[in-house]
Amino acid sequence: MSASNYRWVIVAAGGVLGCVAIGGMFSLPVFLQPIAKDTGWSVTGISSAMTIGFLAMAFSSMIWGTLTDKFGPLPVVLTGSTVLALSLFAASHATSLIAFQFVFGLLVGASCAAIFAPMMATVTGWFDTHRGLAVSLVSAGMGVAPMTMAPLAAWLVSHHDWRTAMQIVSLVVGAIMIPVALLVRRPPALANPPMAAAGGGGAQAEMTRSEALRSPQFLILLATNFFCCATHSGPIIHTVSYAVSCGIPLISAVTIYSVEGLAGLGGRVAFGLMGDRLGAKRVLVSGLLAQAFGALAYVFAHQLTTFYAVAMVFGFIYAGTMPLYAVIVRENFPLRMMGTVIGGTAMAGSLGMATGPLAGGMIYDAFSSYAWLYIGSWAMGLGAFLMAMTFRPFPKPQAAPEPAPVAA
Repeated sequence: MSASNYRWVIVAAGGVLGCVAIGGMFSLPVFLQPIAKDTGWSVTGISSAMTIGFLAMAFSSMIWGTLTDKFGPLPVVLTGSTVLALSLFAASHATSLIAFQFVFGLLVGASCAAIFAPMMATVTGWFDTHRGLAVSLVSAGMGVAPMTMAPLAAWLVSHHDWRTAMQIVSLVVGAIMIPVALLVRRPPALANPPMAAAGGGGAQAEMTRSEALRSPQFLILLATNFFCCATHSGPIIHTVSYAVSCGIPLISAVTIYSVEGLAGLGGRVAFGLMGDRLGAKRVLVSGLLAQAFGALAYVFAHQLTTFYAVAMVFGFIYAGTMPLYAVIVRENFPLRMMGTVIGGTAMAGSLGMATGPLAGGMIYDAFSSYAWLYIGSWAMGLGAFLMAMTFRPFPKPQAAPEPAPVAA
């Protein structure tokens, strides 16, 4: 198969790997109550495994990304797929809360990180055209997880005890992810040693990894992604609770997430296409400003129909902005260090996501209201917008001047 065709196999593999990996990690909310009833562990203690998972994703993303740059994506995503399946299986046998938090939080979170940044870095290297669409489709695959893996976990736990259900999930994860991981290949530009040494045609080909990680461009992307994810983390985690506090029945409030997720799938594709046409930075900056006001709009939502309307807009926007960071990285840093740089931005995003559960709980406990959570998210969103505005691409290398004709 030609490289121009195989690149879409890489996109499909990335979407499937991301969907199953994220779905495996985010099965925890489905298992939360059954685990608590069976073991007597506190809901807070069990759910804290998710916070540990976000932190593990954050602090391992750059490591996995750097290993991808050095050894290629295949051994990294294959290792992550195998460890994820084994970790879910091991978590189902945990006999203490600490053991469960360690296995599900630390190992599942770290193994998921072996999928996201390496696959995003790999996909950006396979595409010179339609790059925004390609990374958006991989991201869309991850966005499908709540609509596929979560219902599967719910069906399993309704027919089996939670340990058996989690073991079946682990087998599904291994059976899908390990074969798909074997399809992943290095971008052709990096398979060619001379091009790899030169950076695979990316901007700033002579830049060292140390220079890249100290550059203002990298630091601005880190800060922007942290504040961007902190903007939508609180609303994602706490909107169902907020809707219930407004008098909406829980069974109806949960559907707000479904609306948000479906809108997000469209947002990923739409923003990817706009990024290819209008430029990734321009679309990202506009999206960050819209995201800030989308978060603020939840303050004015009190009826289910209003929640649906806000969720559609907010989900469309926040999901659409996320893949654009990988495109901007590819446009500004050498291909040979895509894993490291995208891993760094993923680290910042995971840390931003980890703020939402804690901040939202503290705000509600202090004020008996979620209003300040959404106002705080709006302020975070404005911060992300202002930081993105300061991003300046690296100057393009100047073409060498044509030699003057020699006089006869």
